[in-house]
Amino acid sequence: MELIRGLQNLKPRHRGCVATIGNYDGLHLGHREVLAGLVARSGPAEPSLVMCFEPTPREFFHREEAPARLSSFREKYRQFAECGVDRFLCLKFDRSIAEMSPEDFIRELLVEGIGVKHLVVGDDFRFGRKRVGDFATLVEAGRNYGFEVVDTPSFEIAGLRVSSTAVRRALAEGRLEEARGMLGRRYAMKGRVVRGRQLGRTLGFPTANIRLGHRQPPLRGVFAVRVGGLGERRDAVANFGTRPTVQGRELLLEVHIFDFDADIYGRRIEVEFVERLRGGKKFDGVEAMTEQVQRDAARAREILASID
Repeated sequence: MELIRGLQNLKPRHRGCVATIGNYDGLHLGHREVLAGLVARSGPAEPSLVMCFEPTPREFFHREEAPARLSSFREKYRQFAECGVDRFLCLKFDRSIAEMSPEDFIRELLVEGIGVKHLVVGDDFRFGRKRVGDFATLVEAGRNYGFEVVDTPSFEIAGLRVSSTAVRRALAEGRLEEARGMLGRRYAMKGRVVRGRQLGRTLGFPTANIRLGHRQPPLRGVFAVRVGGLGERRDAVANFGTRPTVQGRELLLEVHIFDFDADIYGRRIEVEFVERLRGGKKFDGVEAMTEQVQRDAARAREILASID
């Protein structure tokens, strides 16, 4: 899959495509159905293209209130490629795009930018300054510029609409199996193992630490997890939070991999969340924390031994 960063990197050969626009955060089953339809409509003369914005419009306008991200940019890229998308166009969302009228958005980005032939969006899609552009605006523009606009009906499971918002809510509330049903897979995060304070090792529970930086996923607490990227998948217990007992402030994912003691600093691993054991907690001291970690590890082993 070809990654195109910014309008300035669009070439004449990029004109003419079947496109969709959206955040596609988490790439749940509804997203995958849209992309499957996109890829099915595409061909050598009209490749499939996904247009996303960084930061997202909500992050740009409402930084503190923006929803937690389900997937990193790297994960999103990999997921698009797995779905068979030909091109991923990532545009910087800044004041110039935010202030575009719907007409300018269509002309500069869709027509002159990518030469769209078929556009696939939800019927609730909004765009342009003050979000005044809508599906009807696109349909009318399509008649004038010669491109087709196709809407995507909501994807439902058991009568409930699948959305990134619903996935975030399920994860935040510890309903991991519900999130799995909407995602079509267990929720997972990837990251590079970094050096920590080595406190876990002194307590008999060495951890692989992953810093999340600006990414703020919706789930917190202690989890039974499985770890990939180290050959065979390995069972583990993970804490995701700020470690208040030891005056931690930075959001950190700490993973204790069972029966494993190799040096993996600098390696990228994938942490798959299987079941939430409990929420985060500040203990009276390190001894009380260690006793709880021992109980968490024992419970995680039991859970992971009982599943595929």
